[in-house]
Amino acid sequence: MKKALKSEEMLPEYDFSHGVRGKYAKRYHQKVNVAVLAPDVAEYFPNSESVNQALRSVVAVRGRKNR
Repeated sequence: MKKALKSEEMLPEYDFSHGVRGKYAKRYHQKVNVAVLAPDVAEYFPNSESVNQALRSVVAVRGRKNR
């Protein structure tokens, strides 16, 4: 059983009064992978679309992976 928090246990800067339950749940289930680029590599990619284009080019040149 979860322990209920009393209001005096919450710090004043934690304000969840405008929170939305499950706001990102749908996005979480879309099987999106997050990769962190090294700073020197990230200089060449201004946004995620440019990273995706580069990776698609590599996949096209290399060919599809056999499963």
